[in-house]
Amino acid sequence: MSNMLELHNLKKYFATQKAVDDISFNLAKGSIFGLLGPNGAGKTTLIRMITGIFYPDAGDITFDGQKFSPLNDAIKIGYMPEERGLYKKMKIGDQALYLAQLKGLSRAEAMEKIKFWFKRLEMESWWNKKVEDLSKGMSQKLQFVITVLHEPKLIILDEPFSGLDPVNANLIKDEIYGLAQRGSTIIFSTHRMEQVEEICDHIVLVNLGKKILDGTVQEVKQQFKENKFRIKLKQMPANIASPSFVVDDQQANALTVRINEGFGSNDVLQHFLQQQVTIEAFNEILPSLNEIFISLVEGTKAKTRAFQPVE
Repeated sequence: MSNMLELHNLKKYFATQKAVDDISFNLAKGSIFGLLGPNGAGKTTLIRMITGIFYPDAGDITFDGQKFSPLNDAIKIGYMPEERGLYKKMKIGDQALYLAQLKGLSRAEAMEKIKFWFKRLEMESWWNKKVEDLSKGMSQKLQFVITVLHEPKLIILDEPFSGLDPVNANLIKDEIYGLAQRGSTIIFSTHRMEQVEEICDHIVLVNLGKKILDGTVQEVKQQFKENKFRIKLKQMPANIASPSFVVDDQQANALTVRINEGFGSNDVLQHFLQQQVTIEAFNEILPSLNEIFISLVEGTKAKTRAFQPVE
């Protein structure tokens, strides 16, 4: 699969702050890509370079196989910022029409696409409302529609589920999947790690301006696994102890075990089978992205503190 976006050794400095410090990664066409990091990590600066708002101090961006040209390529990008970018006093229908035309659509094309999306997201009765009259969730749906209705090749969604109830969050999630299936490449930025696990194909984690993790969700979870397994038994054996594992937790007839170095999952199973115990379930426990995120970010902070000069 070819790449929609390639970042090559991007750097952006502000005075003495290294906001983005030599970051590179690729986004495959049609993928849903998670851009993660704590506040102040450099995510917003990266997004502003990808959208052409900032120029990098060093490095290059390749967009759809060509050197990125902000003047020509920005119109092919849809950006939904976390902060609302809507006119509070303007009627919703007029606002959607105006912003769609700014993205290069004719009035007739814009009207057609707005009606399609308003119907699809149950917004038809909103046409003459003003943004100031909408709830946070309603304005979030409007901003999503304005972001995608010109069918951009690259869509950047910063906290797209903010303010949405579960029903509307699922509605937007389904539309994100559909956009990716129809060929759009999506950058998804959020602090909600469970949403990243569910939605994203690939993730990059940045902190203090540097990339500290890059891979598919499954690759990342496999990389940080701790050889922990959950075993459910029909009955607890007389002898639980084994040189092949240590027990981290025991609840009724279920054990959480950590396999010792030099042993494998078959050794654990064999230990219980030899005692003629019925094994009802045996599952590997992989760390959540939230656990990995906290571990890596806290580790980076600790290293930074350790190397601070003494005044």
